[in-house]
Amino acid sequence: VQLQASGGGLVQTGGFLTLSCAASPLTFGNWAAGWFRQAPGKEREFVARISWKGGSTVYSDSAKGRFTISRDNDKNMVYLRMNGLKPEDTAVYFCAASEIITADYYDMDYWGKGTQVTVSS
Repeated sequence: VQLQASGGGLVQTGGFLTLSCAASPLTFGNWAAGWFRQAPGKEREFVARISWKGGSTVYSDSAKGRFTISRDNDKNMVYLRMNGLKPEDTAVYFCAASEIITADYYDMDYWGKGTQVTVSS
């Protein structure tokens, strides 16, 4: 199983980006998906999670109100729309997939390679 995040880049404070996560050969619609990030020198941090059909979403406090996780199961894709970006959002962003949703946001079965997001002040 391969998960590949894309869409990162360099943006100014207040800007926006949409990250995409493609899965193969996983049928993404059968899996919950999440976004995580890791800044230099810091632990990996949960950002958002979405249920199999997209009916349930959970966000970290830092993401709430600014980020939106969504999915298109027909395209086998999961997205993270990030608005109002701040320098503290600078990190490598990863997507992950989980067959079962648990209370542990980090309890994911598959992790993808990340995409760098850099927010300049």
